[in-house]
Amino acid sequence: MMKRMFKHHLFWPLSVLGGLLLFNLLYSPDFFSIVMRDGHLYGSLIDILNFGAPLMLVSIGMTIVIATKGIDLSVGSIVAIAGAVTCMTISKGADQNALSLVLTGIGMSLILSLVLGVWNGILVAGAGIQPIIATLILMVAGRGIAQLITSGQIITVSSPTYAYVGTGALASLPFSIFVVLFIFVIAALLTRKTALGIFIESVGSNPNASRLAGIRSNFVIISVYVFCGLCAGIAGLLLSSNVSSADGNNAGLWYELDAILAVVIGGTSLNGGRYYLTGTIIGALIIQTLTTTIYMIGVPPEITLVVKAFVVLAVCLIQSETFRQTIVKRWKTRHYPAEKEIVRHAS
Repeated sequence: MMKRMFKHHLFWPLSVLGGLLLFNLLYSPDFFSIVMRDGHLYGSLIDILNFGAPLMLVSIGMTIVIATKGIDLSVGSIVAIAGAVTCMTISKGADQNALSLVLTGIGMSLILSLVLGVWNGILVAGAGIQPIIATLILMVAGRGIAQLITSGQIITVSSPTYAYVGTGALASLPFSIFVVLFIFVIAALLTRKTALGIFIESVGSNPNASRLAGIRSNFVIISVYVFCGLCAGIAGLLLSSNVSSADGNNAGLWYELDAILAVVIGGTSLNGGRYYLTGTIIGALIIQTLTTTIYMIGVPPEITLVVKAFVVLAVCLIQSETFRQTIVKRWKTRHYPAEKEIVRHAS
C-alpha cells in the first residue's frame, strides 16, 4: 500500500506543496487566516489561487501540447497580445464601461488567440517544423506585435466591467478561480471522457503509427495548439483586467517556462504520451506558492529567480525515481559495507 502511494504521480507534488504551505504557516502563523470583507474572501491562500490562475490556465494548455510530444514557447506572447488587443479596444470606446465594448474586446482577443494557435499548429503539423522552432517564431514576433498594438506604451483602461474578470468575485471567491475551473473541467471531459484523449496520447507516443492506424494526427496536433492558444488568451485577459492595463513588453514574460515547469512537476513527461491535468494544476500552485513564499520571507529581488531555480531543481530531483534510487543505493553501500557486493551485482 505504502509503496503504491509513493509511486503515485501526485504523491511528490502534493508533498512538496504541503511542505511549502507548512513552512509558510511556521514562518507566519496567520498564513492560513481567511477573512470576509465586503462580500469577498481575503487571505494568502486566496491570493495564491487568484494570482496563480493565469499560470494554471497556460499550464493546462501546455499539458495537452506536451502530451503530443510538442512544446509551445509562444504562450507568453499570446498572453501579451490578448491583453493588448482588449485594452486597446476598450480604451478607444466612448464609454469604457459599456458591456458591449468589453465583450467586443474580449471576443477579438480570443479569436486572435485561436488564430495564433492555428498558426502554430500549421507550422508544426503542416510544415513539419520542430515545435520548439515553430513556436519560437511567434514567441519573438508576438512580443513585437503586442508592442505594435500598444505603440510601445502601457495602455490603461477605466472599466469596472472589464476589471471584474480579474478582480471580481463570485460566491465570495475570485472570479478567476471559476474561469480556471471551467477550462479544467472542459479539458478533463474532452480528454478523459471522449476518444480525443486516447488520440492525443497515441500521437504523443508514436505519431506515425497513429497515422497508419487511421488517426488524423495533423488534425489532433493543430487542435491542441489551438486549445493552448485559447488558454493563453484567457490568461492574458485575467492578467490585464487585474491591473486594468496592458504592457506588451512585460505581460506574460517567462510564462512559457513556468508553464513547462508546472507540467513537469505535475508528472507529465516531455517525451509525450501520458499526461496529468490534475498534476499540472498542483505544479502551478507549487510555483505560485513558492513565489509568494519568496516575497514573504524578504528574499532580495535580484536573487529571487536564482532561489526559485534552485527550489524547482530540488523539486524535480525529489520527483525523479532514478535519483531517489541512486541516493538509497549509495546510502546502503555506505552504511552496510557487507551488502556492498550484493548491491553491486543487483544493479
